[in-house]
Amino acid sequence: MSLFTGKTLMITGGTGSFGNAVLNRFIETDIGEIRIFSRDEKKQDDMRHEIQKEYPEAAGKVRFYIGDVRDIASVRPAMHGVDFIFHAAALKQVPSCEFFPMEAVKTNVIGTDNVLTAAIDEEVKSVICLSTDKAAYPVNAMGTSKAMMEKVIVAKSRTCKSTKICCTRYGNVLCSRGSVIPLWIDQIRNGDPITITDGTMTRFIMSLEEAVDLVLFAFEHGQSGDILVQKAPACTIQTQAEAVCELFGGDKEKIKVIGIRHGEKMYETLLTNEECAHAVDLGDFFRVPCDQRDLNYDKFFVKGDTERNTLTEFNSSNTELLDVEQVKKKLLELSYIRNELASMGRMP
Repeated sequence: MSLFTGKTLMITGGTGSFGNAVLNRFIETDIGEIRIFSRDEKKQDDMRHEIQKEYPEAAGKVRFYIGDVRDIASVRPAMHGVDFIFHAAALKQVPSCEFFPMEAVKTNVIGTDNVLTAAIDEEVKSVICLSTDKAAYPVNAMGTSKAMMEKVIVAKSRTCKSTKICCTRYGNVLCSRGSVIPLWIDQIRNGDPITITDGTMTRFIMSLEEAVDLVLFAFEHGQSGDILVQKAPACTIQTQAEAVCELFGGDKEKIKVIGIRHGEKMYETLLTNEECAHAVDLGDFFRVPCDQRDLNYDKFFVKGDTERNTLTEFNSSNTELLDVEQVKKKLLELSYIRNELASMGRMP
């Protein structure tokens, strides 16, 4: 973590699952200060008490700022003296964004523009923004707002040379706030059948630690305007549900299909065919560089570029599909799962 030695890191939406994971990764390092920026004072108070309990010696390096990315006047003061920003503030629930699409626009699009504008004005060195696979070929309001967010990020990067602006795009984060596995565990604990939307639906899966790793990779290796994508595995919803049942004692035969919710897709895409035309394969990651062409397209009539990569669309149906045992193994790597199993007396 030498790049962060003595530096100030700000996390927007910092009381969420990602913010907590970053905090746990950094708080006992030699980072100078971590700023948690969010609009929920109750979550901030809970987080403050938890930090003081778990990390009493390091709690002093964490500072809390009440504000909303929708309001640039509340964003600016929080950025004085900030070196780096992880921008995680967002509306992420697909159904709620379907019913309130303008709220998604205000937070995910306008909020991101506010964060980047303030960061550039304050001469922040690097901003890493978090996107989602739902931004690729979006069919719902949440994905559409995140796709527009990515466009804002790339556009800002073209005109700003002093602040590095990158974007990470990833799939479902296991056991993050509002995700399905905590719901399934509660259903099993209550003796109810677990509910799934469609068993054949596929989703990329990754842990919070892997999400943090992707952001740090973008921070270290990304160039301004890049979208960085991790080559994540996937599984069907049926497989994931059966894995949870086997771990927590649920009845696989009673899994209940309730149908697809508003705005959901059967599979997700992390890298589109169009992006494949100029994407760079970095081994465990794909890098989608910013298209640096300008609006003067006349010159392309004289000299064009007809070469194209041989990469093809990377989605949750053509990536590595995990089986039940592999999903169980991945789940058991999570402290949340181990703690829940211990509370039910089911440690493996």
